[in-house]
Amino acid sequence: MFDDFLFRAFIAGIGLALITGPLGCFIVWRRLSYFGDTLSHSALLGVVAAYALNFNIILSVFIISGLISLSLLYLQKKTNLPNDALLGLLAHSVLAIGLVLLGLLSFIRIDLMGLLFGDILSVNFMDILIVWIGGTVVLIILILIWRPLFAGTVNLELAKAEGLNPEFANAIFTILIAAVIAISIKIVGILLITGLLIIPASASRNISSTPIQMAIFASMIGVMSVVLGLYSSITWNTSTGPTILGISLIVFLITLLPWKKLLIFKKKIKS
Repeated sequence: MFDDFLFRAFIAGIGLALITGPLGCFIVWRRLSYFGDTLSHSALLGVVAAYALNFNIILSVFIISGLISLSLLYLQKKTNLPNDALLGLLAHSVLAIGLVLLGLLSFIRIDLMGLLFGDILSVNFMDILIVWIGGTVVLIILILIWRPLFAGTVNLELAKAEGLNPEFANAIFTILIAAVIAISIKIVGILLITGLLIIPASASRNISSTPIQMAIFASMIGVMSVVLGLYSSITWNTSTGPTILGISLIVFLITLLPWKKLLIFKKKIKS
C-alpha cells in the first residue's frame, strides 16, 4: 500500500511524462535541444521574480519563459545569427540576470537544490491538478497545431505554400514548451526538465516508424521511466529526479540494440 506522498508523486510524474513525450518529439525533430535548456535557465529568473513580487511561481516562470520564447522568434527575424548563437546568448544572459537579482535581493531564500533538481515527493494535490489540467490543455493545443507544425518541421516553404501558417504554429509551440517547464519545476527541476523532454523522445525514435508512433512511444517510455525511477529511488534512497532520468538513459541504450535483426535471426532459427 502506497503512502499518500508516494501516490501523489506517481500521479504527478506520470502526468508530466504524458505531456513531455509528444513535445519532446518536436524538439528532437527540430533540433531544439538547446532551446529547452534556454527556457529552463530562464525559470530561475521567473522564480526570483515570483519571490520578489510575492507572485505565483508557476505563473511567473511561464511568463518569463514565454517572453524568452517570443524574444528568440523576434531575434531570428531581426539578426543573421545562427540559432545556437541566439540560444546561447539568451540562456546565459537570463541565467546571469537571475543570479544577479538573487544576490541583490538578500531577503529572498530559495531552495536551490530543489529548484535545480526538483522534489517530486513533495507534490501536493494542487500540483497534481496543475500538471493534469495544464497538461491536458497543452496536449489539446498540440493536436490542433500538429499538422502545420509538423509540415513546417519537414519543409517550411512547402508548408507556407499550402497555406498552413507554420510560423504561427511554431510560436504557439514555443509557448507550450514554456508552459510545460513552468508546471514541471517542482517535479524534476530546472536542470532535469530538458532531459525528460529529450531522452524518451530520442529513445522512441530508435524504435518508431511513424511520427504518431514516435509520440506515443515517447510518452510510454516517459511513464515507464517515472514509475521505475520512483521505485528505484525509494529502494536505493537516491534523488528522484536524477534517478528518473537515469532510467530513461538505460531505456535509450536498450533501444539502440538491433532488435529487428535479432527477431529475424530468431525466426530463421525456428524455421
